[in-house]
Amino acid sequence: MARDAVETHFAEAVAALSPGPPRDPRTPVREGTGLTGDRCRELFEFQLGSRLLDVAARWLREQDEGFYTIGSAGHEGNAAVAAALRATDPALLHYRSGAFYLARSAMAGRLPEEGLRDVLLGLTASAEEPIAGGRHKVFGHPRLAVIPQTSTIASHLPRAVGVAFAIERARQLGLRGAWPGDAIAVCSFGDASLNHASALSALNTAGYGSYQGLALPILFVCEDNGLGVSVRTPKGWVEAAHHPLLTYFSADGCDLADVHDVTRAAVEHVRGRRSPALLHLDTVRLMGHAGSDVELSYRTKREINADLERDPLVVTARLLVEAGLTTPDKLLLHYETTREHLFKMALESSRRPRLSSAGEITEPLAPRTPRTVALASAAASGSREKAFAGRLPEGEGPLTLSQAINRTLADQLAAHPDMLVFGEDVARKGGVYGVTRGLQKRFGVGRVFDTLLDEQAVLGLALGSGVSGLLPVPEIQYLAYLHNALDQIRGEAATLSFFSRGAFRNPMVVRVASYAYQKGFGGHFHNDNSVAALRDIPGLIVASPARPDDAASMLRTCLAAARVDGSVCVFLEPIALYNTRDLFEDGDNGWLSPYVPPTRWAETHVPVGRARGYGDGRDLTIVTFGNGVRMSLRAAVRLTAEGYGCRVLDLRWLSPLPVEDLVRSAELTGRVLIADETRRAGGVSESVVAELLDAGFTGRIARVNSADSFVPLGEASRHVLLSETEIEDAARKLLA
Repeated sequence: MARDAVETHFAEAVAALSPGPPRDPRTPVREGTGLTGDRCRELFEFQLGSRLLDVAARWLREQDEGFYTIGSAGHEGNAAVAAALRATDPALLHYRSGAFYLARSAMAGRLPEEGLRDVLLGLTASAEEPIAGGRHKVFGHPRLAVIPQTSTIASHLPRAVGVAFAIERARQLGLRGAWPGDAIAVCSFGDASLNHASALSALNTAGYGSYQGLALPILFVCEDNGLGVSVRTPKGWVEAAHHPLLTYFSADGCDLADVHDVTRAAVEHVRGRRSPALLHLDTVRLMGHAGSDVELSYRTKREINADLERDPLVVTARLLVEAGLTTPDKLLLHYETTREHLFKMALESSRRPRLSSAGEITEPLAPRTPRTVALASAAASGSREKAFAGRLPEGEGPLTLSQAINRTLADQLAAHPDMLVFGEDVARKGGVYGVTRGLQKRFGVGRVFDTLLDEQAVLGLALGSGVSGLLPVPEIQYLAYLHNALDQIRGEAATLSFFSRGAFRNPMVVRVASYAYQKGFGGHFHNDNSVAALRDIPGLIVASPARPDDAASMLRTCLAAARVDGSVCVFLEPIALYNTRDLFEDGDNGWLSPYVPPTRWAETHVPVGRARGYGDGRDLTIVTFGNGVRMSLRAAVRLTAEGYGCRVLDLRWLSPLPVEDLVRSAELTGRVLIADETRRAGGVSESVVAELLDAGFTGRIARVNSADSFVPLGEASRHVLLSETEIEDAARKLLA
């Protein structure tokens, strides 16, 4: 492969170096540093390996054997960041962390070639790559405490704060988490990412926690090369914009000795004080953003050459040569020998097996073990009497939906000491709708607590807690608010098992107050009926209970699936049904349900993807969910009184849909009406129709939906939301 300007400059710059008087390699490599000659030589190897991996990546792309060319050239100083940490400190790294990864691999006792091969197999999308198995090129390894991150826009920062939080919370609760009790989290990102809302959310959360005296041992590392692809970061911006409540450290990211010394001080601060800090490394970007990037289209030759003069590989070579620890000739020979060897490894990696089927690709996406989940969901705590202060919920009488969820959360908190319930207003207030009322008093502030008003922060805490061995149950106050932070579910939660082949998981059950129909309480942001963004996330479980007994059983199922399979679940709770008591007439209490005791949990278990049927009519099936269940049942009773045989099928699970139950019920009647409270475009009904057609259903199908509109304030909402009258009218038309 032809040498580019970076390789040429390295050779010329090293050849021009003048050896200094020999130093003892056990002593500092230069005056005023703690970096010894031996350590400098060791870290140079990781820097060199990282640089040559970038060169190999471009060669592989030219051969059409490699598929990723975003490299680490110019950022190799992060090898010293890895060296300042422990191999058991969880690391969430951005895509220019090649030298860090190689150093961490060696620190874990692995051979140098193992770390290099990991990266090469990722570049070539080999199924043998140890973390993602060819699904993406990421830095990650379960034995190295490196959690794979695919984000380029800082979406991993809120999770990193959650990891730091979980380290301390597990220790305080006396639990054995995924990390040592004195571990710290490290999270790296670029200067352009610092401006992203996800980054600002994470930094603010860390500052907020620190301000309140909360232990949050996290080191943020901003590797500042002054560019976001082609957009410049103003000089001095990172220092000026850093959060004032995070202790600030800065170093020349191209000077290995400076990075070594400053990072050690930063790590000592974070580990000793259990307090967050920001480490700002002033770096350069060499070889462009990626292999396809033509830097001369937006940078001058003078700017590019100025970065070459700061090449960290040359700077470290100068340290070694001027300390008399090697000569220019030996360094250049070593470079060529290592280059040749690495290219041979790259060629070998390109010949390794790749993913060859859809089944192989999706296998780690969302593992399901329904039998084990069923057993786990039936397990109860022996300390229920204490948890409920002697008044067990099964003795309370029929409960509302809100009460059933509350009692189930209490039962599960009693049974599982690693479970946490948190969100905005969930603690002393018990949530806006009182669903979590009394839980903090019963289980303590360590397990039931309020968060700051930021959905990204809430979900980030959940992500970090889940991957750290806890079981988080965050609450999002309204469905519309979830969209503010959806990438924490889409880009972080749902992808982790996929991109780590199940080596890392983030089990969680996200409770969301959902849908519309609130009486006397209107407006779009508190009445949202859009679930399309959730339903297209691969592997995500979306539960939508309507009845109190279903809510209890389905919540136990979701928690068991999270614990057993690492599932990411979103639990949509219909706000308008929280306190509903009646079904057909005032005072009939037809919407209440008794709380099932643990002795019956096994027989009342609701598997993921199983619907619930009402009635045995043979003329019409009304398929629905959420608020639509109550409306459909009321409409069905009126139709039955007129001689029509109707049945109602509550989907209960919006993802995965209960296709088998759906098709069976449809075929029994030959007519299907879908009563869907979500919007006509992008709503649930579209998928229901598609599933029926794909299954070969030849009967008649109709659907009624809410309008393609946001929900307006007050009584105006009636004009756009699905109604009982519309369901009944559509049913009559279909029956006729």
